[in-house]
Amino acid sequence: MASALYGPGGFFVAGSGPADHFRTSVHASPAFATALLRLLEQVDAALGHPDPLDVVDVGAGRGELLASIGVAVGVSGEPAHSGQSGLIPPWSGSPETPTPMASAGQTPDEPSSGTARPSLAARIRLTAVEYADRPENLPEEINWTAEIPAGITGLLIATEWLDNVPLDVAVHAEDGWRYVLVDPESGAESIGALVSPADLDWLTTWWPSPGASPSTDNYPNPGVTRGDVTSASESGFRAARPAQGSSLTARSRPGCPETPHRNQGRAEIGRTRDEAWANAVRKISRGLAVAVDYGHLREARPVDGTLTGYRAGRQVPPVPDGSGDVTAHVAMDSVASAGAAVARCAYSLVVQREALRTLGADGGRPPLSLAGTDPVGYVRALAAASAVAELTDPAGLGGHLWLRQPVGVPLGTAVAR
Repeated sequence: MASALYGPGGFFVAGSGPADHFRTSVHASPAFATALLRLLEQVDAALGHPDPLDVVDVGAGRGELLASIGVAVGVSGEPAHSGQSGLIPPWSGSPETPTPMASAGQTPDEPSSGTARPSLAARIRLTAVEYADRPENLPEEINWTAEIPAGITGLLIATEWLDNVPLDVAVHAEDGWRYVLVDPESGAESIGALVSPADLDWLTTWWPSPGASPSTDNYPNPGVTRGDVTSASESGFRAARPAQGSSLTARSRPGCPETPHRNQGRAEIGRTRDEAWANAVRKISRGLAVAVDYGHLREARPVDGTLTGYRAGRQVPPVPDGSGDVTAHVAMDSVASAGAAVARCAYSLVVQREALRTLGADGGRPPLSLAGTDPVGYVRALAAASAVAELTDPAGLGGHLWLRQPVGVPLGTAVAR
């Protein structure tokens, strides 16, 4: 999987980029970037408006998200503040209506000397983390690197990154969990050796054997905010990843077509994802790490796993030959626990539709009465609702899970509900 995705000629390294093969929240609507900008403003206030303020996008694709944020804050292209973009109307935390310091729990913005604080555009530092070469048309204000930088102060974003962190697959045999082996050219599978002690420990903790009673203690961090996790365990599994410009829904069921060893109990060993997320959180000095992905929780793991592939907007068998995406849903509670162990702060785990609604993107239609009093405003609000609808659809992108892990800042301030 690692070679197919990130090796020479791998899926994420070569070609024009993932947007030609599937559709993420970043590609679906500019409203996603607008909502993240609002979250960035909250993090900026919680940190006391540092200079520089980092925004790091892990698994950045071709830099689409950071390019949108850069334009929105006026770093590159034509500036378009969140309340003036036509995507989401102004809200109480937008640049047009500053949040009172008392409600944010902060000291006054202006230094005691009376010198004006540098603008967000003057302080923001945008960094894309991706193995592919830097795109030629990427704004020069965006840094491009293959490794997550250390000492981050600000916001780290990972949108559909963890699902492509390579992992091993196991099948439950009579004598326990065994690795599933795959021919990288044909995709043909066979059963291998018993899993290692480290992988067995992960499976025992996070992926119950078929027929085992699920544990009720799935949130070991005592300060966790669960949010709508019941519906997340259901709708998150159905979360879509259609191709750019396509109506196809993807990742709707594991395996396409059926492969051997199904119905015996398969598991995707998420230990590597835990380690990757813990490493990302470890790179933050102060700020917030946000992972957005389709996933599942321990009490509702998919019996046959979720491993599958995508190519040119279609769901295909997960053949690791480099010609297409190979992906599996994320055990988000396991990842969250690993990050919390590093940050030593409570985390928040909610579905995307709830996370976006708290940031002003609810997808609701404006009242018809507005058309009579403010026709232009009504059209803008209607366009905003349409742009957000796909992002908040519970059977699609709205069912994705948002893991928000503060580091050195209060949870309530950084991810106010």
